[in-house]
Amino acid sequence: MRIVFILVLAVGVGLAGFAVSIAKDRFDQYQSALAEQRNAIIPTTDVVVVNRQVAYGERLTEDDVQVVRWPADHVPFGAFTSLEELFPADAEEPRTVLRIMEQDEPVLLVKVTAPGEDAGVASRLAEGMRALALRVDVNSGVSGFLRPGDRVDVYWTGAGRQDGSVTRLIRANVQIIAIDQIADEQRNSPTIARTITVTARPEDVAALTQAQSTGSLTLALVGVGDATESETVEVSTSALLGEIEEVAVDGPRVCTVRNRRGGDVIITQVPCLN
Repeated sequence: MRIVFILVLAVGVGLAGFAVSIAKDRFDQYQSALAEQRNAIIPTTDVVVVNRQVAYGERLTEDDVQVVRWPADHVPFGAFTSLEELFPADAEEPRTVLRIMEQDEPVLLVKVTAPGEDAGVASRLAEGMRALALRVDVNSGVSGFLRPGDRVDVYWTGAGRQDGSVTRLIRANVQIIAIDQIADEQRNSPTIARTITVTARPEDVAALTQAQSTGSLTLALVGVGDATESETVEVSTSALLGEIEEVAVDGPRVCTVRNRRGGDVIITQVPCLN
């Protein structure tokens, strides 16, 4: 019995030593992996972020921002890397917020104005572009579902040369930069506007002004991400109603329009255009 006990004890001590050796090797592996991670340090740089949510039109002050470390290879384009860059020493007034920013979001050049400028529409005009106000109502203004930043096609309805009234697409993909006095792109609630302000080239300004003074304008909202080019579109009264034929009778001329509804042909008398 004593020999058996000694053998069991020896085997137990050997297994315990083997387990300790395995655990030590695994622990050394973990230590090596941690050391490699510490050595693989990602280079960072300073980036200015907002420390709270800031809304359109607010004045941005030093109390609203903070400097954090940011991966140097992934700094957003237009980000400010120091408070001195965001708040120049020679600036008498702070910048104004152009777009809503959430807490810890980097401050970008496109989201703030120059020092001392307000968030007016002039700050949104690209080089060579002009701002033009157009009159709208609940019908022409897409039932109030327009907001700054949307794009619209502009249709004109007025007297044609020969075929009576005509509706024509005169400008496509015109960008809206303000609704009445509101230029906030984050506004989502419908607004029945009386005027919209669009950005256009000088020649487009002249065309839209002439169209507004000689007829009525209708706006068609362009979908987000829709890059299709609208072709020339024109519909006259005669094209809308159908072919007009003259009926020879004694007395004044009589013009009619034939329209097919199912298996029936309906003849309607209309004014002669010529």
